[in-house]
Amino acid sequence: MAGARSRNFEGWPLFANSFRPFFLLAAIQAGLSILAWLPMFYGELSVSSAFAPRDWHVHEMLYGFLPAVITGFLFTAIPNWTGRLPIQGTSLGALVMVWLAGRIAVTLSADTGWAFALLVDAAFLALVVAAAAREIIAGGNWRNLPVVAMVSVLLAGNVAFHLEAHYQGAADVSIRVGIGVVMLLISLIGGRIIPSFTRNWLVKFNPGRLPVPFGRFDGAVIGCSALALIFWIVAPLNAVTGVLMALVGGLHLVRLARWAGDRTFRERLLVILHIGYVFVPFGFILHAVAVFGALPPSAGIHAWMTGAAGTMTLAVMTRASLGHTGQALTASPATQGIYAAIIIAALARVAAVVLPAHSDLLLHIAACGWLVAFLGFAVAFGPLLAGSRRRALAVMGVPAPAR
Repeated sequence: MAGARSRNFEGWPLFANSFRPFFLLAAIQAGLSILAWLPMFYGELSVSSAFAPRDWHVHEMLYGFLPAVITGFLFTAIPNWTGRLPIQGTSLGALVMVWLAGRIAVTLSADTGWAFALLVDAAFLALVVAAAAREIIAGGNWRNLPVVAMVSVLLAGNVAFHLEAHYQGAADVSIRVGIGVVMLLISLIGGRIIPSFTRNWLVKFNPGRLPVPFGRFDGAVIGCSALALIFWIVAPLNAVTGVLMALVGGLHLVRLARWAGDRTFRERLLVILHIGYVFVPFGFILHAVAVFGALPPSAGIHAWMTGAAGTMTLAVMTRASLGHTGQALTASPATQGIYAAIIIAALARVAAVVLPAHSDLLLHIAACGWLVAFLGFAVAFGPLLAGSRRRALAVMGVPAPAR
């Protein structure tokens, strides 16, 4: 059994499960990237990358940080989907090294060459797609192949990013491709886990109205979202795109209302999932407003990336880290502080676009919130992910159980 092999793993606990190294390293990279980005934005720092500063920042968030989180989630979920053995030990360590090599190659690509950086960077997602497809097909778990298909599109977007940046001078379309894939993944995976986790908790602790499980309506919303995002990728400021974005934003709000999130405020591990998903329709609506000239287009992008992607990744990372290491599924004071920091970061980052007169202050607030959230996760959950349960509980403010 997959679970038995995980329990009997005799190596460093960090490589016992995929979520352990990838969640930890993704959080560290997310924090350090933003720590470098703000001085780069103001011209006070530069890196030896073939990418322009903005493209380096976007790439390392969209095609560096997020694929690590997706991989940690995916390779932790696949054994549960298929009943097959997990990727761990040496194989997992090698995959981690490929991801790290991609981060180094991209950052030093002005010295090593853009083509070399492309090959090293793209190798990670190529390996992820191949391994995930192999496991899902071998396990006969056909219903989850769409997830692998989306990650394959993310791989294509990453390759296109390198090519577009080199030949056009800046990435543009490939950025929208990556963002579109991330939003569809959040819509698909979030639409499964949010109502499921909410139902399980409500049945135990707050009986009454329950969330509507994933069904045809959810499938239709994801299909409409894909259509709207395709229009956005091809023609972001077209009037048809704006209408589709507004309609899809409304559909996501209806979808969210069906999940009984208003009944989960007693459990922060749950309510943060609902709050994170709010930024999905928020981003669609902001894009619709931007099409008709009332806002800059970047408002919706930051609602999606800082808000939806940032909040949902932390929500999943904290819950999975607790659940898969045998801890109680409840948010400690440190975890709640992480959640508060990412919400502040998301709101401040969108506000910096909407209120340009205060953008400098708001950008610094957003950066600080992001740093506290992700480096806070690394500090609070790092010992737990690396195998030191007692130290982790002390950092998070949770009393260690008596022996």
